[in-house]
Amino acid sequence: MDVIELHPRLHLLRFPVGQAYLWRDGDGLTLIDAGPAGAGARIAASAGAAGRVRRVVLTHFHEDHVGGAREVAALTGAEVVAHAVEAPVVRGEVAGPEPVFEDWERPLHENAVRLLPQGGFDRPERVTEVSDGDVLDFGGGARVVHVPGHTDGSIAVHLPRHGVLFTGDAVAASPVDGGVMLGVFNVDQDRAVDSFRRLADIDAEVACFGHGDPVTGGAARALRASARTYGTAG
Repeated sequence: MDVIELHPRLHLLRFPVGQAYLWRDGDGLTLIDAGPAGAGARIAASAGAAGRVRRVVLTHFHEDHVGGAREVAALTGAEVVAHAVEAPVVRGEVAGPEPVFEDWERPLHENAVRLLPQGGFDRPERVTEVSDGDVLDFGGGARVVHVPGHTDGSIAVHLPRHGVLFTGDAVAASPVDGGVMLGVFNVDQDRAVDSFRRLADIDAEVACFGHGDPVTGGAARALRASARTYGTAG
């Protein structure tokens, strides 16, 4: 796991597949996504010197985002948070829907699966459920934005006071040129495009993606320019 400082309050945690983020308020930390299975102890150790993890906000249920959540919660006492639609999948009560792959996405997905730990993972038993528009107590007021399409209960998190937007996998950085693009492996492409357009309307200077390098300046302009390249959904 690589730890990269993006801002004194914001660190990126990079894994072989995907990434998570740590946001600091004083001596309290919020983790946005939790990496794959086995990442929990490393996350907790990296956070130990800076403060205590108060909560883990999960943008969606995929293994590379929730695999370390239970371990982080057990080690730190952190609250685990997910959208109400996503929470039963996060807890393992129901199976999540499979993506509808574009042909070009299949080899990307197969390669990602090979890089993930095998054998499953322990899921958090207690998940606090949130909905669109809820405000979480970090970052001066963190607004939950429901962005269905990648999964039904995907969320983004916006920190208006700091101009920071965590998009989860609704948006990504292109592996080809580093530009902003629609996230891949979606369950509903039309809804994913609608959600991308919604995020592009948010004023943000920094955009933190689940995959690929964040945009650390002029994020709203970058998202809007990219969103215009996608046809009208629905």
